[in-house]
Amino acid sequence: MSQQTSRPRSEPAVPIPATPASTYRLQLRPSFPFAAAEAAVPHLASLGVSHLHLSPVLEAVPGSTHGYDVTDHSRVRAELGGEDGLRALAATARAHGLGLVLDIVPNHMAVPAPLRLNRPLWEVLRDGPDSPYARWFDIDWAAGGGQVLLPVLPGPAGSCELRADGDVLRHGEQEFPLRPGTEGLELPELLAAQFYRPAWWREARTALNYRRFFTIAELIGVRVEDPEVFAATHAKVLELVRDGVVGGLRIDHVDGLADPGQYLRRLRGAVGPDCWVVVEKILAPREQLPSGWPVAGTTGYDALHRLDGVFTDPAGTAELVRAYTDSTGSAPWEETAGACAREVLTGDLAAELATLERMAGAELRAAVRELLIAYPVYRPYPEHPEPDPGAVERAARAAGPDPVARVRRLLLHDPAFAARFAQTSAALRAKSLEDRAFYRYAPLLSATEVGGEPGAPAVSPARFHAYCADLARRWPGSGTVLSTHDTKRSADVRARIAVLSQAPELMGAPEGPDPQLAWVARQGALGLGDAPEARERLAEALLKGVREAALHTSWTEPDEAYEAAVADYARPAGALPPAFAEAARANLLGSALLHLAMPGVPEVYQGAETEYRALVDPDNRRPARFPRAALARLDAGAAPQDPAEEKLALTAAVLRLRRSRPGLFAGYAPLAARGPAADHCLAFARSPGLIAVATRLSLRLAAAGGWRDTVLPLPPGRWVPVPLPAQEPPRAASYAGKAPLADLLSSRPVSLLIHQE
Repeated sequence: MSQQTSRPRSEPAVPIPATPASTYRLQLRPSFPFAAAEAAVPHLASLGVSHLHLSPVLEAVPGSTHGYDVTDHSRVRAELGGEDGLRALAATARAHGLGLVLDIVPNHMAVPAPLRLNRPLWEVLRDGPDSPYARWFDIDWAAGGGQVLLPVLPGPAGSCELRADGDVLRHGEQEFPLRPGTEGLELPELLAAQFYRPAWWREARTALNYRRFFTIAELIGVRVEDPEVFAATHAKVLELVRDGVVGGLRIDHVDGLADPGQYLRRLRGAVGPDCWVVVEKILAPREQLPSGWPVAGTTGYDALHRLDGVFTDPAGTAELVRAYTDSTGSAPWEETAGACAREVLTGDLAAELATLERMAGAELRAAVRELLIAYPVYRPYPEHPEPDPGAVERAARAAGPDPVARVRRLLLHDPAFAARFAQTSAALRAKSLEDRAFYRYAPLLSATEVGGEPGAPAVSPARFHAYCADLARRWPGSGTVLSTHDTKRSADVRARIAVLSQAPELMGAPEGPDPQLAWVARQGALGLGDAPEARERLAEALLKGVREAALHTSWTEPDEAYEAAVADYARPAGALPPAFAEAARANLLGSALLHLAMPGVPEVYQGAETEYRALVDPDNRRPARFPRAALARLDAGAAPQDPAEEKLALTAAVLRLRRSRPGLFAGYAPLAARGPAADHCLAFARSPGLIAVATRLSLRLAAAGGWRDTVLPLPPGRWVPVPLPAQEPPRAASYAGKAPLADLLSSRPVSLLIHQE
């Protein structure tokens, strides 16, 4: 039920497009509630975005800094200002011509403290399988002997003081519901009579019998494939869409759902055709989003990989790999990824593996395991369950072709097994790649990003153009990103680190008893540079990194002596040649321009309209700093004072064009430069009237003598550079036929051209 009567829509100052021209991500938290977002609306409207993208807004664990730990789907979070605050934000945004996009979490809910905050779960724990809420959660009652394992105790149950108190069981501040009629039993009989078993948190790894989010036992999977569960968990969000408060939805972790396609079709039917919907989905480099999904596309990690890759030099990357391997003795990428997959599956995900093995039968255990490890993408889907043939062959060599073939038949003909296999596969890929292998493999850390391919990070201009042309043709409304709340390093940190692929010698010889950590620390220092509190922030990120890598310490088995020495590796980068700063500027501005001008719907992460240097969360979820004064100064005609303000001026110019002249951003056509430095120019045309030009591998360009007589042939007509505040404008006021790149890019490494009417 709504917390208040729906309010009529007010007309926006300017029309709000159904498909965003661009989005701006805001990370809400108790210290940055709806009122703070509302105060930022004038700046964001001036910047040129069309929609604000809000992190989850439904009721969550008290104090949560992210909101993905939902406790109540029927209420807007009180700590953020409640539904009144959200509707006030929407009204202010609408008055400035901005719409709202919500991040929603269909896959899981919190197992909170106190447990009462999750009423459906509380009632299941009290009443067991007969509870009307039992259908909400993926619980294997048989595997737990009729009880849900609750891994919430600090030690073995026998060493923890548990006591009955009225209708609850207590352990310190924790309380659990007692099954009706069991209140007077002695403790051993009382515990045996419950529909749950309080257990040491370590038991989650091997004995957990409910589906969770990845390896986080504090997040329990929700069965939104059940129509009644879907209706109950989506009622408030659908109300906000119907009332015009929300115009778009980002679907968190769609791969966690039993049947993503079915879910998305049901959602589309509920929100109607005009609601913009994108899914958080990691696509392997050669994987396609299922064409039957009724969505605009993904949240954009596939674009991030191409944008990073086109500014990565393959020759220098190979040099870094050789130096890294010699220094650390680390295995190649494919071997590292495979080892991590086996570790995570048989360790962190042992409970999930055991569930699949029980479903498949003892004779197929090895085949299930090998097929999961060899699977080449995040997961299969009910409409496309067949694994990649290469993956099947690799699994068959380890487990035998006949058992693997039988597992394939299970995927085709047993929906329950297929769904659980897919959900486990997605968790395995995420945990073994993003949260382990990416922390173990460090020749070039700009490549170890969500959606990336660390073993082959460079993307040629031809591949970049092919990706963009396909995006424009098949998914023109898909999201694109460079920085998010989940990126391990912000785009501008990666832009600085990527310079190493052109100048491997800048790595130097990292020092310390742990050469792997020394490589990570050196690149982190190069990426952060002189950012505020860089050393402290780097030390925190390094500590998280060594725990995720699980080579010498881990979250569950910390080595205190090793961890105490980690902060010593967080040293400043030291003096760098001027050429490094210029190459970093070229990467920073180039990636920003390509991102904002390419096909899709670009998202600007909070604060990233200017230079934004951040490391892995929680560093990248710090409260936003909006460059209001700098934007006002630039709008008044001042020249940018540094690359940060150059990026701000560029971002505002392109976003404003996207909002005011969306027709300029249709279609896609690569443009090829001619001359000795042609490979260093990446250019494309959008519609008949817009051209984006960026410099790639600028250090290599300078070493080869610069642009010299390289030119960019232009489509017919006269082309005018978009006016941006700059120290020196291009020498020519307009171009026809061709543009000499030494002139066009004389003052900055990027240019945006508009066809002169």
